[in-house]
Amino acid sequence: MTTAPTLFDTEAPAATTAAGPRPRYRVAGLDISLTGTGIATLGGTTTVPTTGRRKDTILQRRTRMRHILDTVLTEVGDVDLACVEGPSHHSVGGSVWDRGGLWWLIVDGLCARDIPVAVIPPMSRAKYATGNGGSRKAAVLDAAQRRYGAILADDNEADALVLRAMGLDWLGQPLTEVPAGHRAALAGCQWPDREAVTTR
Repeated sequence: MTTAPTLFDTEAPAATTAAGPRPRYRVAGLDISLTGTGIATLGGTTTVPTTGRRKDTILQRRTRMRHILDTVLTEVGDVDLACVEGPSHHSVGGSVWDRGGLWWLIVDGLCARDIPVAVIPPMSRAKYATGNGGSRKAAVLDAAQRRYGAILADDNEADALVLRAMGLDWLGQPLTEVPAGHRAALAGCQWPDREAVTTR
C-alpha cells in the first residue's frame, strides 16, 4: 500500500537499483529580499523579516544585510543545490543598490561553501507555479498552497518553495508532478553543472 505524498518528504521516493538506493537531494529555495527573504528547505519554509530607513547609516545598512546573510546561511546549512531567484530588471523603486549587494553577499556565501547555485528568473518562477510567467505574487502564493498542500506565511515563502520545487524537478525528483507547460519554465533558468550537484 502506498501513502499519499507529503510536502517535505517526497523528493526522493527511493528507487532501488543495482547500484543501490537513489540519493535524496538536499535543495534550498531562496527568495532574497531586504524586507523579507523567503527560505525553503527540507525542514520547511521561513521568512527573515527586517526593516530599514532611507536615512540609515552605512554601518546600519551593513548590520542589516549581515543579519540576513547569517540567518540565511544558518537556515540553509549544507545542501546539494541552492535555487536563488534572479534580480528583477524591471524593479525601479526602493534600495536597488542594497538589494543587489545583499543578493551577491548571499550568493557569494553559498559559493564559499561550494554549494552549486541555480539562478531562476522571476518570470520562470511564476510560470512554473501558475503556467503564466506574468502572474503576480498573490497568484503564486495561491498556486503553491494548493499544489503542495503548504501553509505559507507570505508570498516570500511561496516563492522560495516554488524555487526549491524547481530545483528538485530539474534533478528528477519533483515534489509533485506539474503540467508540461509549467515545467517548460525550467529551460529558462541558469543551472549549474549537473555533475557538481549529483556528486556532492
